[in-house]
Amino acid sequence: MAFDKLGSDESIEKAVASLKANGIEAFVVENGEQAKQKALEMIPEGAEVMNMTSVTLDAIGLTEEIMSGRNSVRKKLMSMDRTKHGSEMKKLGIAPDYAVGSVHAITEDGKVLIASASGSQLPAYAYGAGKVIWIAGTQKIVKNLEEGMKRIYEYTLPLEDQRARIAYGVGSGVNKLLVVNKEFAPGRITLILVKEKLGF
Repeated sequence: MAFDKLGSDESIEKAVASLKANGIEAFVVENGEQAKQKALEMIPEGAEVMNMTSVTLDAIGLTEEIMSGRNSVRKKLMSMDRTKHGSEMKKLGIAPDYAVGSVHAITEDGKVLIASASGSQLPAYAYGAGKVIWIAGTQKIVKNLEEGMKRIYEYTLPLEDQRARIAYGVGSGVNKLLVVNKEFAPGRITLILVKEKLGF
């Protein structure tokens, strides 16, 4: 199965309709630049923004944009001492005004899967953040939950493990897994689908 192949128009349409039915707003854009601009337009000036670690955000230049020109929670966290302010740092990361990141699989029936080694981004996505913005290439669209799990273990994990070993000196793992079947709060989560191969 080619987990790096961009989704067909039919598959994208199915996913978008299903996501909306499950309370997740969904947009389709042509490229990473459009996705970046769309995300920035959605974040009011002065709002706290936590950009999660994401190859996708890095690739489209959104990480740099948030860190340099916005009220960046991550930038604030980087200036703090974990041994002295560990508890405060966790709280800041869990409940920002906006959490921005990516996901690992999107099913045609509107479910979203995010795998994590530490779980640090999952509380904000699941409940803590006021608003969540996800950006993902359409190659992450799969038929169902079973295919989504296969994509994570067979495709995403090996690539993320390789990235983590270079970046942190330790491998990665699917230690924690969030499946969003539906969003209870209308307008809380937005997924921007990009017709470009971005991230894992």
